[in-house]
Parts: sequence; structure tokens; C-alpha cells
Amino acid sequence: MEFGALIKYYRTQRGITQAELAKGICSVPHLSKIENNSKEANEETIALLLERLDISMEEMEENEEKIKILIREFSNRINFYLKEEIEETYQKLKQIEHLIPFSKYIHIWGLYKYRYLLFKGKMDEAEHQKDLLYKQKKNFSQHEEYLFRYYNAVFLMWKGQYKNADDIFDTLHTENNYQASDGEFLYHRALVKSSLEQSGHAIHFGKLALQMFMNQHNFIRILHTLMLLGINYTNSNIYEEAEECFQHIIRNAKLLKEEQLLPQIYHNMGHLQFKMKHLNESLFYYEKSLELQPNINQHYLVTLYSIGEINYFLGAKEKSIECFQEVNSLAKDLGVKKFRLLSEYYLQLMSSPIKGYKYLESKVIPFLEEENDSQEDLTHYYKMLADYYFEKDMVLEAVNYLNKIT
Repeated sequence: MEFGALIKYYRTQRGITQAELAKGICSVPHLSKIENNSKEANEETIALLLERLDISMEEMEENEEKIKILIREFSNRINFYLKEEIEETYQKLKQIEHLIPFSKYIHIWGLYKYRYLLFKGKMDEAEHQKDLLYKQKKNFSQHEEYLFRYYNAVFLMWKGQYKNADDIFDTLHTENNYQASDGEFLYHRALVKSSLEQSGHAIHFGKLALQMFMNQHNFIRILHTLMLLGINYTNSNIYEEAEECFQHIIRNAKLLKEEQLLPQIYHNMGHLQFKMKHLNESLFYYEKSLELQPNINQHYLVTLYSIGEINYFLGAKEKSIECFQEVNSLAKDLGVKKFRLLSEYYLQLMSSPIKGYKYLESKVIPFLEEENDSQEDLTHYYKMLADYYFEKDMVLEAVNYLNKIT
């Protein structure tokens, strides 16, 4: 415990002058040096100063131990993704937050608070905390500096700046001489690689993270990592492994009562079945996902769009039109241009194929290319146009879109 800073804090809080506090204990210059941590005081002097301030040294030492235990507990609960328990520990730390600056955990607490705000998705508050920490950076230990850079990479990831985040992760990995990192670090690395559509790297780091989490019996993070692996196996056309991942998550999400994961699992299973050309199975999983989604948001929109597309390929025209009309309306309300354009494309396609493909070529594809959209999505629509032009014996136009695919 930093007793000098603590004495100064309570002295000023209680309106006591240095002369009043020091009287009969030590000189005023001596007290001033103690308060500014420029002079070490003996234990007897500290005890007398604390006693005059009506503070027990034993209590302060107990508080230091309490801070240490709570911060360790806080870190563990975030690592194990225990949402309710995280909030409980955070509130306990907030109650004694005024004491933390006087302990050796001042920077660690600031860093874990940053991590907590990222965990809660409070990006504006997290950015403010990042700025506060940056001002203290020169006082960080080597481990604290590592944590700051790591959490900054996570911050950039959630802001969609995947390349910048990936660069930080690569640097941290290299600086640690490629030694085994913890599960959280490996999981976030895999997540960034997945977002950059580098599925091979995402699978590599995901498998390493999974092994770490299995060794720790970190069951919730195991589910998250299996989800990530399932998505990247799907993107890599490794269908058997992807299906095994999703089936495993479905079983265990129910056992662990992590039912909020089920809509996402069913959606990803639907996408896998679509890629495997199992359209009826794909529709089944997409519809299960939609039923379980509590809020009408962009996730709901994506699933509804997928249902409309599957119905189109199955020849269920009326159901498809109904879905795309709802997608179009929701996309306008939510301000999601991509799905407004895509739903409009399908609605025009079912009304007039010529108009539909013209709309796809003139509106949808340029927008997706400009937005640097998912390569998988672009490939899907390039192939649709290529197939259309081949049917019309317009070989040069068809080859143009096949070349875009390759």
C-alpha cells in the first residue's frame, strides 16, 4: 500500500493541515516528503499518522489483500465468461475503488476496467479509458504494457479495424518468441483472422485456443471457439468437421443453459447446409434460428434474408416474395443498404429476370465491391451472373464474371 499518498488523500479529505497532522509526530517537511513518496518513513511514524487520521494500518493491509483477491477473481471470471459473476465482482471493486490508487494495483485495475468495458461492448467508455491509460503508459511494468497493447488490439477488432488489430497481435506474438499464449489471446487472434477471411490461420489459432480452454475446463469459451472453428471449417469447405462442431455446440449449449447462443448456432448450421446444397435442411435451421431471435435487428435481417433466398431456390415463390418484402422494409427501417439492395434484386428477379439481373449487375455488385464485402458473398453473385450469361450464350460476359471469381 502506498501509505504516503493514502495519508495525503485522507488528510486533505478531512480538512487537516500538514502542521496539524505532523504535530508531535514528525516535522512538516518530513511529512511533506512522506506524502509525496520522496522519503520512506518508518513503520512507527506511519502508524502514528494513520492513528491520528483514525485509520488502522491493519485495515489498510487487509484492504490491499482484498483488492488483490478481487482483481484476480475479476480476471478469472472474465476469462471464463461468467457474466453474472463478473458484474458482481466489478461492483465490489467499485465500492473500494477510492482505495485502489494507493495500492500497487492502480494500473492493473485501470487495465482490467478497460477490459471490462470492452467485454460489455461499451465502446465510447472503453475509448475514454484507453485515453486515460495512455497518459500513464510510461509508468507501466512490462506485463502492464503487454496487457495495454493486447486490449488495444481487441478494441480495434470491435471497431472493425481488423488489419490494425492483426498487426498488433502478430507483433505481440513475435515479441513473446512464439511461446504459448493464453486461450483468450489465441481466441481473439483466431477471431481477427476469421474477420480477415483468413480461414486457415483462424482454424490454426482456434485449435490452439480450444486446447487451452479444454485444459482449463473453460466450457463457455469452448463453445465460442467451436463456433468460430465451425464457421471457418465451413468457409474452407471442410464440411464434416464444421457439422461436428455445430452439433457439439447445440448439445452443450442446452446443457450449459447458454441458450442465447442457439440462434447463432442454428444460423451457421443453416449456412453450412446451404453450402452443402442441402436446401431443405438449410431452411429448417434458418427457421429455427429466426424463431429464437428475440429482437428485430441486423442478425434477424440476415437470417430472414437467408430464408427468402432458400425459398427462392426451392421454387417457393410466394414465400420468397413475402420474406424479401419484409427484408426490404426492415432494411429501410434499420438503415442497412446491403439488404435493401439484395432484397430488391430478388423481388425484381421474380417479377422480370432481365430486370433482376440488370439490377444485380448495375446496383448490387458495384455496392458490394465498393464496400469490400465478403468475398464469399461476391463469389455467390458473380456465379449467378455468369450462369445467367451462359444461358443467354453471352460467353464473354460470363467469362468476365468467372474471372472475377478466380
